[in-house]
Amino acid sequence: QVQLVESGGGLVQAGGSLRLSCAASGSTLSINGIGWHRQAPGKQRELVAGINRGGSTNYADSVKGRFTISRDSAKNVVYLQMNSLKPEDTAVYYCAARGLSWVYNIWGQGTQVTVSS
Repeated sequence: QVQLVESGGGLVQAGGSLRLSCAASGSTLSINGIGWHRQAPGKQRELVAGINRGGSTNYADSVKGRFTISRDSAKNVVYLQMNSLKPEDTAVYYCAARGLSWVYNIWGQGTQVTVSS
């Protein structure tokens, strides 16, 4: 059993920065990948950044060059560093874990990010 808890959300002005954290507990050795997702009101949830056990990363085109996903394996924490934030980045951000399957099937409760202009 894996549990995920997000933190670090808040209110920031356009152009500012924020760092989100995803803390994993439980059977963390079974995690093969972590993905950060976001969902804005009236929009579909989307994957914005992912990292696998080997350290490979991927990003949505909308955040490339602005967001960076990283990990502290010793602490079982994955971070999402968000720079040059835009109002359209406003959303609830969720982290999710996958094991052997490609499907993200373990989810945290989310953290709100609001970017003002």
